Amino acid sequence: MKQMPPEYYQLMEQIQAVDFVLVELTLFLDTHNDDLEVIKQFNHYVKERKHLKKVFESQFGPLLQFGHSYSGYPWNWDDTPWPWQV
Repeated sequence: MKQMPPEYYQLMEQIQAVDFVLVELTLFLDTHNDDLEVIKQFNHYVKERKHLKKVFESQFGPLLQFGHSYSGYPWNWDDTPWPWQV
């Protein structure tokens, strides 16, 4: 597998941390669906994740397949490492 620059791993770690927060907030909101402050936190992290995804994909290619991410030219989904391999 090819070696990626440090920025790749830093951005991936930030995305994973935000994803963890979003999962935890989702679980909380499943049982506390009227907690406005937690909904505000959730929306904040959704915005942060969208930003990090945009930055990551502009530098390193798509994070997801099936229409969630654009492809560069030539088709770059098969460029390794894939996000789950790091």
